[in-house]
Amino acid sequence: MGVRGDQLALNIPSSGRVAAICDADARKTAAATQKHRADWKIYQDYRKLLEQRDLDAVIVAACDHHHVHASILACQAGKDVYCEKPLSLYVREGRALVTAARKYGRVVQTGTQQRTMEMNRFACEFVRGGGIGKIHAVECVNFSGPTPYPLAGLPAEPVPAGVDWDLWQGQAPEHPFNRKLFAHWTDGVGGWWGNWRDYSNSQLTGMGSHAYDMVQYALGMDETGPVELWPVEEGPKARLRFRYANGIEVRLSFPDEEPRRGPQLGAIFVGDGCKIEINRNKFTTNPPDFISNPPDLQLAEKWEGDGWVAKGHVENWFDCIRTRDKPNADVEIGHRTASLCQLLGITRQLGRRLKWDPEQEIFPGDEEANALLDRPRRQGWELPNLA
Repeated sequence: MGVRGDQLALNIPSSGRVAAICDADARKTAAATQKHRADWKIYQDYRKLLEQRDLDAVIVAACDHHHVHASILACQAGKDVYCEKPLSLYVREGRALVTAARKYGRVVQTGTQQRTMEMNRFACEFVRGGGIGKIHAVECVNFSGPTPYPLAGLPAEPVPAGVDWDLWQGQAPEHPFNRKLFAHWTDGVGGWWGNWRDYSNSQLTGMGSHAYDMVQYALGMDETGPVELWPVEEGPKARLRFRYANGIEVRLSFPDEEPRRGPQLGAIFVGDGCKIEINRNKFTTNPPDFISNPPDLQLAEKWEGDGWVAKGHVENWFDCIRTRDKPNADVEIGHRTASLCQLLGITRQLGRRLKWDPEQEIFPGDEEANALLDRPRRQGWELPNLA
């Protein structure tokens, strides 16, 4: 029930009801019930929440390193899942979640709401259907990745009352409490758990989950990925490129720091007949009148403001819970986009060209790179057995 959990609680359609909330920080659940004046059942440990049998579905809006563990346990408990992006922390656990969703027959929606926004859907389908002709270039933002947790560590500080620090750390290596580690980036304490590789892949998966998802969607690569990735310079923020099997190359050119350029949550596609820029809830073309039947602009208005931050996307999930169809950002789609982001991080980390087999999800013959597809997990936080 942090920033995102609180937002999503407001985005539940009228056909659903919030019955319980959970957070390792009891101060957040207390504040949420007071803010919403709600009589919700409160848990601190999501494993206990999942024992509540009358819950139909759960929203996982925890920190990145809890997404897969919580979602797999929810699938095993017979509950459908809306899992915030990025879907996973590393490639192998993302594949495990897909396996669990299919094994237990669960509807799992990834929280990449641009997949439901009408402007994004129209633009991506237009490119995908050949509307701009043969694609010659794709350009996207070169998002920053995480940094290793400092060898000396952050200074130990007292754990605040109401915080279960061991629970919050979950699968990640054990570190002493420090508010810069525990903080959300909006808290203003000069730190954020998302900066550290132990807990997150930073904006490479944070914002990259939106931007690169539009690339995957528009190029028809929803259930696959690139075959080659490489850096074009050295350093922890090296610009990267990747190529799909059909020869289309994607260049990560635009900075994610001031002064920002390019679509921060989408990409630019250059085709024979037109250049189209797809961003959140909008698109533009050059020439400007290239599309003769664009969607009604009023469709974009309903996505503006906190009240609609993901409401239509949650509604799509609700619809699929009823019909048992795949949602717009099905778990396989979310996994493929998250893994693309993670592959970019591995490429930058190793600083060299890598070949990728998207069917087997391995770097053929590259033991050093393959070792980064998995991560050790703390005892007691192993992935559930799906055999």
